[in-house]
Amino acid sequence: MDAAKLALSKTKNKDVEAFAQSMKKDHEAVNEKALALVKKLKVTPEDNPTSQALAKAAKEKQTELSKLDGAAFDKAYIDNEVAYHKQVNGALETVLIPSAENKDLKSLLETGLKLFQGHEQHAEHVAMELK
Repeated sequence: MDAAKLALSKTKNKDVEAFAQSMKKDHEAVNEKALALVKKLKVTPEDNPTSQALAKAAKEKQTELSKLDGAAFDKAYIDNEVAYHKQVNGALETVLIPSAENKDLKSLLETGLKLFQGHEQHAEHVAMELK
């Protein structure tokens, strides 16, 4: 979500802006659903190696992206979104969904996967337009 906010502040490309708006809106919605489920289940989310690796990579990429402008920023941002969504989707498919024992959590993760697969495709489309 931070990368989308950064993109909205930096890009002048309408396709990149539309993608970033979509990321911000969709990720906020998924986060709200996740927080509601956490409250419903009365659980405390725990850090794990997968979430730690994703958070670390995102922070490093945010620092890198913040130093770029114009077309260089747009390309780096979109290329990162393609790679990030591939990584998240892989984690959902191979680790998170298979290990989810709660049906509500599994359903939320499966919904997230469908949404994030759409994001990956959208990012790939924008990346093709930027070449």
